[in-house]
Amino acid sequence: MARPYRLQGENYLYHIISRGDDRKKIYTISSDYDRFMDYVMKAKTRYQFSLYAYCLMANHFHLLLETMLPNISRIIHYIKGSYTTYYNIRHRRTGHLFQGRFKSIVVDKDTYFLELTRYIHLNPVYAGIVHDPVAYSRSSYRAYMGKKDEYIDRDKVKKYLGMTRAEYHGFVLDGMKKPKDPLKEVYAGFLLGSVGFIKDKLQDLEIQITSDDVAHKKALRNNAQIAEDIITVVKRYYGTTMKEIRRNTERPMRGKHVLAYLLRTYTGLSNREIGAYVAMRHSAVSKACMAIERLLKTDRKLKRTVDSIISKFEG
Repeated sequence: MARPYRLQGENYLYHIISRGDDRKKIYTISSDYDRFMDYVMKAKTRYQFSLYAYCLMANHFHLLLETMLPNISRIIHYIKGSYTTYYNIRHRRTGHLFQGRFKSIVVDKDTYFLELTRYIHLNPVYAGIVHDPVAYSRSSYRAYMGKKDEYIDRDKVKKYLGMTRAEYHGFVLDGMKKPKDPLKEVYAGFLLGSVGFIKDKLQDLEIQITSDDVAHKKALRNNAQIAEDIITVVKRYYGTTMKEIRRNTERPMRGKHVLAYLLRTYTGLSNREIGAYVAMRHSAVSKACMAIERLLKTDRKLKRTVDSIISKFEG
């Protein structure tokens, strides 16, 4: 049976939910939460989207984000894939961390933005973890109350909220007294909005399917061109050929690993697709990229090398 089509578009507001495999924990220590949000921020830079609200629960997460391109699948696959690799290495485990496909609901921001942010922020209250959402540190509610938060796009949040902090706080308190689940109003499992909004998005879905996903093909072409530009600069910098890079299996394989890291950072290619370029398994690509990422924080020579390469293909 074919998978249901996932609606993807520019300037779409999505409520994303993803749970741990068999509903098990996906965060077990404090630094896990921080690392997950690090990957969210890297995805923002790489794939261009705005983050409006989030809540990380022990065995699942909620993100409310707006895409600038039709790339929600790549955004979430990057976040989940990167975090799973980190988590498995950090906690010495193997296998899947998340349960199946993530849930993506396309939302009418004019009608449901307020309701959804409240629902997301009240998750820890509904779960009995805290009595007041401001007491939960792993959500964006404190940012809505004026506290420092490096993750959400505050200016856009203020625009869509259309109310003061005190008014929003009162709105959330009302939700605690009279709980309301907006997800019960989702249509066809992936649309939340007015009748007109739903009709428009169903038309978008039909166009997306019948056009054979033109936007996706365009993105693939763009990725291929960026990849070729990066490969050209890396080959020139290391004075080697792609054939030699692919054949290299002797550690530290620095040129090969730097190339994989840059392809992962500056294109929308998956680890498997990057592996096809550099002759590595997709799991090895993940580990190599994480290793380069760690080294860049301490190895000044490597950082100069990577910065020099980046300046040549970006400039």
